Amino acid sequence: MLGTRVITALILLAVLLLILYLNSYGVFALAAAVFFGAAAWENQRMFGVKSQLPGAFLWVIAFLLISFGSIYPAFASPLHALSKALFGLSVVIWAIRLTPTLMIGLPALGALDSRILNALYGLSILACFIAMLALFNHSALYLVSVLAIVWIADIGAYFAGKAFGKRKLAPSISPGKSWEGVVGGWSAVLLVAAASTTSPALQDSFAARLLASWGWIGFVFALTLIVAGSVVGDLFESQLKRRIGMKDSSNLLPGHGGVLDRIDALIPVLPLAVLINYWM
Repeated sequence: MLGTRVITALILLAVLLLILYLNSYGVFALAAAVFFGAAAWENQRMFGVKSQLPGAFLWVIAFLLISFGSIYPAFASPLHALSKALFGLSVVIWAIRLTPTLMIGLPALGALDSRILNALYGLSILACFIAMLALFNHSALYLVSVLAIVWIADIGAYFAGKAFGKRKLAPSISPGKSWEGVVGGWSAVLLVAAASTTSPALQDSFAARLLASWGWIGFVFALTLIVAGSVVGDLFESQLKRRIGMKDSSNLLPGHGGVLDRIDALIPVLPLAVLINYWM
């Protein structure tokens, strides 16, 4: 199992590095479309939708229209405005509908409210992948600097939770997560992000621009929001899987589960990061 997990991780890393090295918007958008299609299909599965592929196909069409339509001058401006509206809508969806389910629970599978929730989560996944393109369009480094915040938060939370975890964060959803782990992940993000701002090679990273634009108070506030968003995204997907009795969102990535299992923490974060970038 560990060997399979390592091999899959190395393959994914090699693909990511190749795409970043090519530095082509078209190549990146096509690769993102493949992973987005898988995520959309997994979303249908976790909500118990019987005909999963047609819904996933429609989501991919929407993604391709937005991502490639923006290349053409006639459509660039309206699609840019649409993307910004989608990022804002995603933040609102997480704030007023998806996050509260961690406290009030999910509606029954098949109920109208569950179908609405399916559509809202699908919109937030779409916003996440469009946000990836927006960050990549700035630069590959800029995208990776945002992704790294979530990765560091996850790694920090894992080790802090193992070492100090006593108070369960959400025992009915994810028994392994603790408040100590969250604080550890948040602390790791602040320390690593602050250290990265001193490197001349990373002055165009998200953290460096954030500090230069908003100062230390804004820096800590924005990174705290992002870390909180990553935790919520992780817990929400865990809640969906627990409701339907799944261990993983799929088996598409051997040893790792599904695409949503790998990006769940990014789904609320990337649209928020792009909005922060606009404000900066």
